[in-house]
Amino acid sequence: MTERLAWKPVGAVAAAAAAALLLTINRYDYHRDELYFRMVGAHPKWGYVDQPPFTPLLLRLCVEVFGDTVWAIRLPGVAYIVAAAFLLALLAREAGGGAVAQTLAASGVLTTFILVATHVSLTAAPDLLMWLLVILCVMRAMLRGRERYWLLAGLLVGLALYNKHLVVLLLLTFAAGVLVLGPRRVLLSRWLWAGLGIALVVGLPNLLYQIANDYPQLDMAAALAENNGEEARITLLPLQLAWLGPLFVPVWVAGIVTLLRDPALRPVRAFALAYPLMLVLLFVVAGQPYYTVGLLAALFAIGTVPVERRVTRRWILVAGAAVNAGFAILTSLPVLPVGVVGGTPIPAINQGISDQIGWRRYVRQVAGVYEALPAGDKPNTILLTGNYGEAGALDRYGRALGLPDVYSGQNELWWLGPPPPSATVVVLVTQGDPGRSTAFGSCEHKADLDNGYGVENEEQAARVFVCRDLRGTWTELWPSFQHFD
Repeated sequence: MTERLAWKPVGAVAAAAAAALLLTINRYDYHRDELYFRMVGAHPKWGYVDQPPFTPLLLRLCVEVFGDTVWAIRLPGVAYIVAAAFLLALLAREAGGGAVAQTLAASGVLTTFILVATHVSLTAAPDLLMWLLVILCVMRAMLRGRERYWLLAGLLVGLALYNKHLVVLLLLTFAAGVLVLGPRRVLLSRWLWAGLGIALVVGLPNLLYQIANDYPQLDMAAALAENNGEEARITLLPLQLAWLGPLFVPVWVAGIVTLLRDPALRPVRAFALAYPLMLVLLFVVAGQPYYTVGLLAALFAIGTVPVERRVTRRWILVAGAAVNAGFAILTSLPVLPVGVVGGTPIPAINQGISDQIGWRRYVRQVAGVYEALPAGDKPNTILLTGNYGEAGALDRYGRALGLPDVYSGQNELWWLGPPPPSATVVVLVTQGDPGRSTAFGSCEHKADLDNGYGVENEEQAARVFVCRDLRGTWTELWPSFQHFD
């Protein structure tokens, strides 16, 4: 008999997580990815070169409805973390967990990765929810014999493709697990194949966009592997221990063991094999270490069931969850004053923190270079940046300072160019050496960006130049500025 959902304690955990996000929602500044999504979301498309359309368009909707503020675009994260708490509890319940297991499972949202992914408007948070929903549907179809859940799983997979394509990774590794561990008869289910058909139909516009544009996501994946592949492989295993916190590692390991040993969970034990298969696949293709988190969170939820049965001293579970949550909140959310955080190891632990610091100061420093230009140059000047964080910040804060239009060659922003033919003067923000570019006859170094807080991030290495004497038209030169990373 399936346990009842522990509404009150799970709801209390969800409320605590939501409160943590709301109390810090407006601290520091935008994350670089938020600035990028805000910028490209103003140009609705079926897809972008580096991702499907859901998250950028959702951010744009938040801006239109609630205003162009940091807190407005972060409101969905509050809903995400509440939903994730209940989904983790439901997964524990599906595996036979009672109130203690469900509550412990829900506390999985108060962990490093999930707090970062829901505090900042990233694609990872909705992707996590979709993975958990798909896994829940699969468990109900295979454990309860309710095969119509395959139809819902297919619908969810099709919808998930509009945010990220990573759900395909879950399907492939789970299917491989079924082939090895069984039950293979499920592969003959007409409901399963109908669900796959629904996923294909729902996700078809996204697939057609990829085909029509020569599979830009493959180009992006290749660029990520080339630029960050070695680091991704080196950190793949260590970060698996960090995403949900070191104190919770025994719990998700218990989830794998339980899937393999518990006869009641035998129909879904393929999930236990899917995880190591996923690690191997990510290592081979140099995928990002966080791609496993959706499955890892589900394994954690399943692992709370044997923990509930074997750990009779509940205070140990409460203390462990509290310590884990405290560390995660301190290192994942903008809790400390911005002037203090640079003197702590937090920016080194969590790049998401450092990527939220300094944008207004950077923009003012670029504005100082622009304001110093001769009056006759200003009507013919544009801003050009090396990355999308700088472009997004200048787009967000630059207009109030009278700055001209901003362009960048990174990812989707390249498609918003080229600059107009009238642009003969460029205020260039870059971490590189403009002297290596064949686009300009001269570039004069004018400023070094500095956030003033002692926080190391990508912009601390950026310099500002004024470049002139274009060596061709913008139409001719613009292809040389395109880069994926």
